[in-house]
This record gives sequence, structure tokens and C-alpha cells, in this order.
Amino acid sequence: MDNTIKDNISKLVSVILTDYEDDRNINHVENFSQPDTDSVKDIIASLMKIIYPGFYREKTYKYYNQSSRITVLIEDVSYKLNKQISLALRQLPEYADAGFETISERSADIVTAFLEKIPLVREYLATDVDAFFDGDPAAYNHNEIILSYPGLYAVTVARLAHELFLLNVPLIPRIMTEYAHSKTGIDIHPGATIGKYFFIDHGTGIVIGETTIIGDHVKIYQGVTLGGLSTKGGQSLRNKRRHPTIEDNVTIYAGASILGGDTVIGEGSTVGSNAFITSSLAPGTKVSIKNLEMNISNADAAGSPSEESDDINAGWFYII
Repeated sequence: MDNTIKDNISKLVSVILTDYEDDRNINHVENFSQPDTDSVKDIIASLMKIIYPGFYREKTYKYYNQSSRITVLIEDVSYKLNKQISLALRQLPEYADAGFETISERSADIVTAFLEKIPLVREYLATDVDAFFDGDPAAYNHNEIILSYPGLYAVTVARLAHELFLLNVPLIPRIMTEYAHSKTGIDIHPGATIGKYFFIDHGTGIVIGETTIIGDHVKIYQGVTLGGLSTKGGQSLRNKRRHPTIEDNVTIYAGASILGGDTVIGEGSTVGSNAFITSSLAPGTKVSIKNLEMNISNADAAGSPSEESDDINAGWFYII
């Protein structure tokens, strides 16, 4: 390597190391003291194989029967998750200075409690798969939904992350749902409570906030936001209800925004596309947006307006 380049690198290293010396939050330089995102992704992959047996193939080992396969997967998840939770627990004030034995015991207890919830998570997901199939005429069969629908993937990860969230595990639940967000475009906070038979159609751009409560048989389309009215309060809003409650049998169409912790969408309501709602709706309410006008005018090659031929090519349209 050219001596000039070596000298420049040496100077740059010195400058960057000096930049690490203040107390900014980004200057955490202790290696291996934070949960590893790649390990969390591996844990998700193993959990998907446990949740949906027979749909995801093994690439690193062969198994003789279902018992041996699940044993290997559970051991893999237990080992990796225990290690990551041990690192994450240090984020909590009560464990910041705890001894190794205390951290290890708590982490092991959490892993056991989490894995014991898998049958319950599968119970809910089985209803979700049915809801996806019943609600989407484009679905060929249940296998297609499990293997290819981004909405089901996002909901699966969210339900698993939610159980860790309830066990007060820092960081890892959010890493899980943000990974699903990056893959699907669907942003579900692990704190959100979601009932059975939940159906996300298409899904891209959906945002579901931390304190959202969703009932059974709810269907939402792409671009829907279940969010907070304002974030101006910042950290002062922590642990307060900021997001809406969606009761049973509600359908929310594309682009609708429902905001606020006091907002309740009553059972059986339908919210039309692009609605902006910040107050509660009585059960059975139907919300639609009218009088959004779109004007289409055509010009011929000479630049003069073409003759109006029908209602599709000219005039005003109402989106309802």
C-alpha cells in the first residue's frame, strides 16, 4: 500500500477514535453488549418452521421424524434467544448492574414462558389464515397464503414479538417487527393487541401503533394508519394510550387514518378509503368520502381539446 494512503488512513483512524470520546448516545463502543440483529433474524426463521411445520425446509440438517425436528428447532431457539435476551435485559434499570447468574436465570425463565405460548400463538394464527383465505377471492388455497402473503408474515412475527413484549423483553420484540416491516412494508408495533381472524389485504404502508387494540374479524387494507394524534409530547407520552381501539367485525379500506387513544371504532363499522377519523364511531357506522373530484381532459395531436366521448374519458368523477 502506498505510504501516502497509509498515512491518510492512520490520520483518519485517529480522528474517528477521538470522535468516539464524548458522551453521545451513538458512541457505545463496547462490542457484543447489544442484541445481535442477525441472530434475531435467525430466531424468527426457526420460529416460522415451528409455527408452520412442513412449509419451511431445513438446509443445514436432516431429521428422522417430527419429534427430532422440533427438538432441534426448540433447542436452537432456546439457545439463541436466551443469549439475546441476556444482552437485552441490561437495558432495564433493574438489571443494568445485575450479576451473571441473575441475568441468566431471568433470561431462562423468559425463554421458557415464551415457548410455552407457541400453542396459543398458533391458535390465533390458524384463525388468521382462515380469515385471509375467506376474505381474498384471489387466494388459491391456504398453502399459498402461508408461503407467500406478506400480511400473514407480518402478523405472525407481530404475534410472536407481542408475547416477548408482554414479558417485558427490551429491544428484541421491536427488532423482530421492524425486520418484518423491512420485508413487507407493514409496520406493526409489538405492543399492539390483535384479536383473532385478523386479515390484512395487500398491506403495504400499513402502520399499527403500540397501544392499538384490535378485536376479532377485523380487515384492513393497504395504507391504513392506526396511529397517535400527535407526537409533540415526545417521551412524556410514554405508557399512555395514544392509539385507537378497533372493535369486532370492522373493515377499514385503503388509505384511511384512525388516530387517537380515545378513538373507538364501534363493532361492525366500515371505514371507507382515505377517511381521516379522530373521534369515536358508534357500532354499525359506515364512513365514506364524497365529492373528491377528478377532472380529466384530453388533447388531440394539434393541442386542442378532443371531443367528449363518454363519462370515462371526460368530465367529473366522484370517488365514494
